[in-house]
Amino acid sequence: MKPINAFAAALLFLMSAMTSLQAFADEPLRRTDLIRSDLNVAGHEVVQVRVDFLPGVLAVRHSHPGEEIAYVIEGTLEYKLDGREPVTLSAGQSLFIPTGVVHSAENVGPGKASELATYIVRKGQALVVPSK
Repeated sequence: MKPINAFAAALLFLMSAMTSLQAFADEPLRRTDLIRSDLNVAGHEVVQVRVDFLPGVLAVRHSHPGEEIAYVIEGTLEYKLDGREPVTLSAGQSLFIPTGVVHSAENVGPGKASELATYIVRKGQALVVPSK
């Protein structure tokens, strides 16, 4: 590759990365839907979502119409489930959240945190139910 072409390719890559970072900076909590599929259990589906948190960002208290398995991809997240002591998880750790349990998650680390949330939920209902 000629030096000018390599420089142009590197410049385009950096501009793309900066645009992506700026878009995330404007969105402190980003949910990216990955998959939604029917199950062999009547009236239920599986939904998988990646959730990215900027430092200090809190996903406010909410519940789901089914079970959630939260797997921390990177960073450190503190989960508070009603009726339980808070639990802090780092990359590679996971947590089971039962149907209807009100909970929150907060990025308590110094950098970005991300989780992979897998839900087994009743079909046709809102995935996230806000709570007080």
